[in-house]
Amino acid sequence: MKIGLVGYGAMGKVIEQCVAENDELVIFAPELKTVLDDTSEKVDVLIDFSNPRACDAILAYAEKNNVPVVIAATGHSSEQLEKIAALATHVPVLKSANFSLGVNLVNRMLREYAPILKDFFDIEIIEKHHRLKEDAPSGTAKLFADTINETLHYDFVNGRDGFSKRQDKEIGVHAVRGGSIVGEHEVIFAGMDEIISLKHEAFSKNIFANGALNGAKWLVDKEAGLYDMEAVLFGK
Repeated sequence: MKIGLVGYGAMGKVIEQCVAENDELVIFAPELKTVLDDTSEKVDVLIDFSNPRACDAILAYAEKNNVPVVIAATGHSSEQLEKIAALATHVPVLKSANFSLGVNLVNRMLREYAPILKDFFDIEIIEKHHRLKEDAPSGTAKLFADTINETLHYDFVNGRDGFSKRQDKEIGVHAVRGGSIVGEHEVIFAGMDEIISLKHEAFSKNIFANGALNGAKWLVDKEAGLYDMEAVLFGK
């Protein structure tokens, strides 16, 4: 399989290391002087580990060449998300805030447990990442919050400041940036005299790279549509 990779930062380099021997990798990155805007290179699937600034070029290439695309970048604007959804009516698109099996299992548990716990526990989300991560809160923290809110419809509070009590029907979302933290996410259900915590910690970027590569192989023969990692892992 011929895989196109957009972005040659930390994750791009990990993808390069994880690609199977019988697959071919084509890297599109300004620092390598190969960009999507003016290339005639054709690939079987495109993986985006860049940033939202490359979104328009990626979507244009995928539509022009009818190429399935895996979007692993986070921090897209609402307008960009609409463009991604529009592309998915023509080509298969796999978009996920996180490509690890563990994170998607936690997300699945949140969908089941949050409606049960909502009347007895306050909900807070804490995410930690390395000092170079640009978007906050992380895409995974937003994924967890959105999953919880599928049934709860609570307000989001990004960080806490000032002088006021915690309100009912809100989810606190907190971001920590420092050092070389690969990624840590914890959802806290804080009740009276007890706490339930769901936590995922990544020790290597390999879990994200291998997840994206497995997702790409799953996506290549799918019909047009917008898919997520739950579809890949659990056949949703």
